[in-house]
Amino acid sequence: MLLRNVQRNVPLVTRAMSSGAERTVICEDVGKNAGLITLNRPKALNAINLDMVRQIYGAMKSWLDKKGLVVIKGAGEKSFCAGGDVRAVVENGPVDSSRNFFREEYRLNALISGYKPDYVAIVDGITMGGGVGLSVHGKYRVATERTMFAMPETAIGLFPDVGGGHFLPRLQGKLGLYLGLTGFRLKGKDVTKAGIATHYVESKDLEALEKELVATTNSAEVAAVLNRFNVKDTAEFVLAKNMSQINQCFSGPTVEAIVANLEKDGSEWAQSTLKTLSKMSPTSMKVTKKQLDLGANCDLRSCLKMEFRMAVHSVIKSDFKEGVRAMLIDRDQSPKWDPATLNEVTEQQVDRFFGPLPDGDELVFEDEKKANL
Repeated sequence: MLLRNVQRNVPLVTRAMSSGAERTVICEDVGKNAGLITLNRPKALNAINLDMVRQIYGAMKSWLDKKGLVVIKGAGEKSFCAGGDVRAVVENGPVDSSRNFFREEYRLNALISGYKPDYVAIVDGITMGGGVGLSVHGKYRVATERTMFAMPETAIGLFPDVGGGHFLPRLQGKLGLYLGLTGFRLKGKDVTKAGIATHYVESKDLEALEKELVATTNSAEVAAVLNRFNVKDTAEFVLAKNMSQINQCFSGPTVEAIVANLEKDGSEWAQSTLKTLSKMSPTSMKVTKKQLDLGANCDLRSCLKMEFRMAVHSVIKSDFKEGVRAMLIDRDQSPKWDPATLNEVTEQQVDRFFGPLPDGDELVFEDEKKANL
């Protein structure tokens, strides 16, 4: 990990941490109060891998009692973070490195959620999957006109992980389930209106925002700076006209019932939604529905433990490999789902994803390990 000093017109403190030749994550000490993390894989849309997760986690742990503010952003103008490097996970198969990626990524998500310093994620550009996990659990999430949020995992035979089981059911009505099943993309100010971002700032003002944030000395000043840059908007939420339909149709107790509700609705929106769902992994949709139903009544850590089981089972046997092949490797956009239809997916097949892992190697958080010593 590269930790460097940067001229910010504020006093700097030099700190030494492990260096990394790749510089995929740049961690900077900015003055006495702030730490700055930059995801530095712009050609890969800042997708994160295990090494990057470890770098971010290490920096955040080192700053836990030394800083009052940590800001995280992505290099370039296209992407904050397009997700986890799922292609590498699939190509590695069910080995320790794949399991460790999910284990350590979820531990990082939990650390962000309860982080003592103020945590500000600048979600400028593409923010999907693992990028959502790096932002949505933090205290502040700043969107711009370039922000594009999505949880598209059902399209690759996975499920909305990184705590999706926790934050999606807590969005208004059935919006979270709709986003989780369809992978619908929210852009710009709509990310804030959905409750995913906390603030909206024009991208041209980000440099000035960052400069003022890192000069703050306490939480009240951080909040004041964010509020001053926040652009309020009275325009209607992009899905406002469909929210009553989303709430009605996606209130079905099963995915089959949701499909039946959409067929009964028959509107242009419903037909478009049905077309989208028809492309998703039937197993992933049923697994996601159960995940969000359970997650609605769980805290984040419990959700992450559940999702770790789900992720490991997905790597062992699921549509995940086929989805990644079709969408990210061969790019033929024609996955062969197995089973191919919702009716063929049994309750037992769904339940397997939530069951104990074969070797009992469950997700354990760092403080739980210490408590058991």
